Amino acid sequence: MPIKRTIDSLNVKGKRVLVRCDFNVPAKDGVITDDARIQAALPTIKKLLGDGGRVILCSHFGRPKGGPDPKYTLAPVAVRLSELLGQNVIFAADDNVVGENAKSAAAALTDGSAILLENTRFRPEEEKNGEDFSKELASLADIYVNDAFGAAQRAHSSTAGVTAFVAESALGYLMEKELKFLGSAVEDPVRPFVAILGGAKVSDKIAVIDNLLDKVDSLIIGGGMAYTFIKAQGNGVGKSLLEEDKLDYALEMIKKAGKKLLLPVDTVVAAEFKNEAEHKSVPCDAIPEDWMGVDIGPKTIELFAEAIKSAKTVVWNGPMGVFEMPNFAVGTKAVAQAMAEIDGTTIIGGGDSAAAVNQLGFADKMTHISTGGGASLEFLEGKKLPGVEALDDA
Repeated sequence: MPIKRTIDSLNVKGKRVLVRCDFNVPAKDGVITDDARIQAALPTIKKLLGDGGRVILCSHFGRPKGGPDPKYTLAPVAVRLSELLGQNVIFAADDNVVGENAKSAAAALTDGSAILLENTRFRPEEEKNGEDFSKELASLADIYVNDAFGAAQRAHSSTAGVTAFVAESALGYLMEKELKFLGSAVEDPVRPFVAILGGAKVSDKIAVIDNLLDKVDSLIIGGGMAYTFIKAQGNGVGKSLLEEDKLDYALEMIKKAGKKLLLPVDTVVAAEFKNEAEHKSVPCDAIPEDWMGVDIGPKTIELFAEAIKSAKTVVWNGPMGVFEMPNFAVGTKAVAQAMAEIDGTTIIGGGDSAAAVNQLGFADKMTHISTGGGASLEFLEGKKLPGVEALDDA
């Protein structure tokens, strides 16, 4: 991937800077329940304001159905941003995003002040990367900065299209950090390099497995996807998650990877899918017919922890079991614990893994927790990210 310009190379004093952030935060009834993504954007925003930039912030929020929806307004984000920055961030309340409010607020900006535009997805053209909307966004600014790693895998007007109509563009600090950690982990890891993949489906992770297999020293597979590998080895999996159409692929990977691939040797099974269900640990070749796998077992925890503790670089994407249920979070917690104890680089690839380490109290023990589940997955697959590719090269 070519090296991209960063905000440290920009002269923003007196210039209007359009910054694409990821303010797609969890909210309930108009109240933000977790402001981590807003906090993650602060270093870039503070840098631009401190350097005398006139900052115009934009983001998507939720999934409005092809038009304005008051349920998905970014107004609460402007309030929280104002609190965190200690200065007023004016909210430009235009249903068409770039309307009279936005234009007049952008024109009235002074050095070191900021405004926030309405939800970019209020415009149906946003997700189609419509040229007209890209031009409208660009018309507000002199410079464009993309700091929304969580949306970098999408070629939308606000993440990619807009770059064609501004004089300069660059990465924000959060985007730079994500690319640095994920990039160096995949392309130039300190070895031993261990990748841990979990989650429900093999089909979601095929491209990641294909891209990482030759690069890692060990590839650990747990979670719901492991049962397809267990079945491919000739074992019954009861009522566990299974992708019948991926059995051949799983068998091919088992043969190709050899000792590099670590699969569960035992599993926690439950009589039904609820936290209070009767459950027990069984070897992977003895899963009862009417039970379902819900977590990795104690011997597997030992096996996985041993591999993790010998590593210098670990990348983790996907939980080891149904971590949302406390009784079946044991394996996921053990993996997080093992990662927390190593003297090396530990990277959490967003999504459920990030939710798990936050929920289980290990977030401050990790080197880097990605803010973009889909983007980090595509990065680990070796794909180009449109939101990165569109920016100016260094």
